[in-house]
Amino acid sequence: MNHATTLGWVPVCPLDRLQPDRGVAALVDGVQVALFRTADGLFAIDNRDPVSGAYVLSRGIVGSRRGVPTIASPLHKQVYDLRTGHCLDLPGVAVTRHDARCRGGLVEVRLRQEG
Repeated sequence: MNHATTLGWVPVCPLDRLQPDRGVAALVDGVQVALFRTADGLFAIDNRDPVSGAYVLSRGIVGSRRGVPTIASPLHKQVYDLRTGHCLDLPGVAVTRHDARCRGGLVEVRLRQEG
């Protein structure tokens, strides 16, 4: 059974530093995280593309599929659900999703480690 370990909230940047529908990479407690600000909210996922192994998801294309906020990998174009991290194109492939919120004008991330 898969359990997620949740760590504490870490301030990353002011909200106004995140451009809508654009990704940005941040180092949070030694983990490369891709942050996204969309009309659906704030999202954080691992920056590592699980298909290629490259740290590029923050440079992906933000979009939606059937109302689901998504990010498409800039390398092979696999599409991931920003809410869950699941790949919508390849069953069984996923990227780790982290919690993201805005508090007092600061974006905070709480890492989740699958284990």
